[in-house]
Amino acid sequence: MAEKSRILIIGGTGYIGKFIVEASSRSGHPTFALIRENSVSDPVKGKIVEGFKNSGVTILYGDLNDHESLVTAIKQVDVVISAVGPLQLADQFKIIAAIKEAGNVKRFLPSEFGNDADRSRGVEPAKTIFESKSQIRRAIEAEGIPHTIVASNFFAGYSLATLSQEIYATAPPRDKVTIVGDGNPKAVFVDERDIGAYTIKAVDDPRTLNKILYIKPPKNIYSFNEIVALWEKKIGKSLEKVYVPEEQLLKQIEESSVPSNFYLAILHSIYVNGDQTYFEIEPSFGVEASELYPEINYTTADEYLDQFV
Repeated sequence: MAEKSRILIIGGTGYIGKFIVEASSRSGHPTFALIRENSVSDPVKGKIVEGFKNSGVTILYGDLNDHESLVTAIKQVDVVISAVGPLQLADQFKIIAAIKEAGNVKRFLPSEFGNDADRSRGVEPAKTIFESKSQIRRAIEAEGIPHTIVASNFFAGYSLATLSQEIYATAPPRDKVTIVGDGNPKAVFVDERDIGAYTIKAVDDPRTLNKILYIKPPKNIYSFNEIVALWEKKIGKSLEKVYVPEEQLLKQIEESSVPSNFYLAILHSIYVNGDQTYFEIEPSFGVEASELYPEINYTTADEYLDQFV
């Protein structure tokens, strides 16, 4: 057995980052998390960092704005995974510069973890986020850095857990559901723990080198209408359905403030444009995670919804 790569996760205390750190640690990779020193005193992030330490993760203190700390951290590992949030995407140019200086990185996974940015046709403000991710890809390619892009599709915690209703909803609706568009384009729903597991599987895999890893499990591809029908069957009740035509949705996006406008623009991309499923994955640019790693027993959308019944 080849030795497992040492993995550094940047943005590990963030939404998807913590799942990636956990998956890396659990799979036996020597795992490092780059943490800002002030994160430790934050009541929420401090608790996450303690959890990392307890599971054997090495905490490295540094900052994206401190080039030396970045280079020092990167020199200790083989693989760098960025899980920074939307507001920090441009800071990844600093990670690229540090990787180039360190000169030892075998693989870089930038912060994508959503739609395939190059194939998304989103409206603002989502459009700017997709463009930022694409710019980072171009910079990685231009610098010749070995990489894997993870297009994880729709986080279950933001979609199935709420049936894509209000951004701050905490459970699927039981009376009335709002469906954007006509509810027919297909989307891909993925449990965040599975995103972590597939991402870590890919880091040492030659088949994912300089490719896009699409997480598109066949049992998790549904239209909005189909997901609603699945939920209705589970709770034994029909929901009142309110359809929001595209024109009305675009107006809502324009009139909403952050973060609602961003969330609605993502829903437009996924449920109206069908941006997660309108294209075929060609071997020239991509591979599909559940085909590459059949040993991962992923959570199906059906199973995921059971916890809310």
